[in-house]
Amino acid sequence: MRRLTILLSATVLGIAACNGSPVTPPQQPQPPLATHEAFLDTLQERTFRFFWERAEPGNGLVPDRWPTPSFASVAAVGFGLAAYPVGIERSWISRSAGADRVRTTLRFLWLAPQGPEATGTSGHHGLFYHFLDMRTGHRFETVEVSTIDTALLMAGVLFCAEYFGGSDPAEAEIRALADSLYRRVDWTWMVRNSNRLSMGWRPESGYIPSEWHGYDEAMILFILALGSPTHPVEPALWTTYTSTNSWGTHYGQPHVGFAPLFGHQYSHIFVDFRGIQDGYIRGRGIDYFENSRRATLAQRAYAIANPMSWQGYDEYVWGLTASDGPADVTLPVNGMPRQFWTYAARGTSHTGTRDDGTLAPTALGGSVPFAPAITIPALRTIRERYDAGIWGQYGFLDAFNPTFRWTDVPLRHGRLVQGMGWFDTDYLGIDQGPILLMIENYRSEGVWKHMRRNPHVIRGLRRAGFSGGWLAAAGS
Repeated sequence: MRRLTILLSATVLGIAACNGSPVTPPQQPQPPLATHEAFLDTLQERTFRFFWERAEPGNGLVPDRWPTPSFASVAAVGFGLAAYPVGIERSWISRSAGADRVRTTLRFLWLAPQGPEATGTSGHHGLFYHFLDMRTGHRFETVEVSTIDTALLMAGVLFCAEYFGGSDPAEAEIRALADSLYRRVDWTWMVRNSNRLSMGWRPESGYIPSEWHGYDEAMILFILALGSPTHPVEPALWTTYTSTNSWGTHYGQPHVGFAPLFGHQYSHIFVDFRGIQDGYIRGRGIDYFENSRRATLAQRAYAIANPMSWQGYDEYVWGLTASDGPADVTLPVNGMPRQFWTYAARGTSHTGTRDDGTLAPTALGGSVPFAPAITIPALRTIRERYDAGIWGQYGFLDAFNPTFRWTDVPLRHGRLVQGMGWFDTDYLGIDQGPILLMIENYRSEGVWKHMRRNPHVIRGLRRAGFSGGWLAAAGS
């Protein structure tokens, strides 16, 4: 799942083109994890404020990006719904304020028009369009009804249903709306003849050609589709989905490959995969949490090796995933032509590498539970080394590229910073969410402990063949 982009021209500051050898700053000893608490407090609160302050107050829709004017991202709405309980637990907002925001959002989603029309609706068959107009909540331009974005939205919806368990009318209404929204989604409508789930549908042309093949971010989609009490897909879809998993070794780490780290993170935001296994991963002798840990370690090893000689890469500065970038252009770096991109799914794996020197803090923040000893020091190092270039009102800006220093290349996003490289000027909702929520899972199991109780998630996991661990003791 990743987005259309709004193109942003920015002022280019005077900096010489990069044509020298990479410079690796001297390494400093990192403090123990116990000393990182204040940093995590600040990072989480700033990131939370993106959702709390930038969601549309009247309908709860969360912008795809800010401050660039933007449509709403349905997946970012799901992350926002999950963010509000974190804000309550961290005492950044009151429980009543958080419940009111969630209720406003769910009411709007429930009342939003559904149907086959090309305009004036928010979705069809209970699923939602990828992007919505921030004010009306209707389909943005000609985007598709999206299965993965709907799944991430529904994951946030179900988390709120578990969290807001009080007896007062607001919390009771949240549970009722959440249950209705989830039950309304007709997942079977998106099943194709190939026994696969389609990635999307457009009223103008029908199902889009792309279908879900494992391993990627869509585990949460299949789990929710399998667990539906009203429109469940068949367990055979999970078998078909995982049949295309690609096992291999990358920088010493054997795991199921997927190059961008978001594919190893999104489903883990909502599902605690520690100790539970389906048939495929059981056959490999690990679980999917360990798989994501290995993917994270491989990315760091790749950055240390730095085979493409990008500026800035080292053991504390790394992280490839889908993010903004500076420009769509080929330029010489150390005498070699290198392709740069604007928005792209960057990553590295035995399945392939796509790397233009652009790094994204969400790659690290979303992997904190998997490997805190290397991700938290890296986040702190990026914050300290690149300071105001990468850090602002809502924590980390989306991405940066220390190699990109050309002053004569028009930028599609961001700005150049003297002596430091290219830096984004936007925060992206689907990249803010993993930072906030996965750090909270690391610190308190804040999302996991509630979702381990959800009967739909439990049912979906079991129908996919998962067993063991916490799932063995979970209710039906």
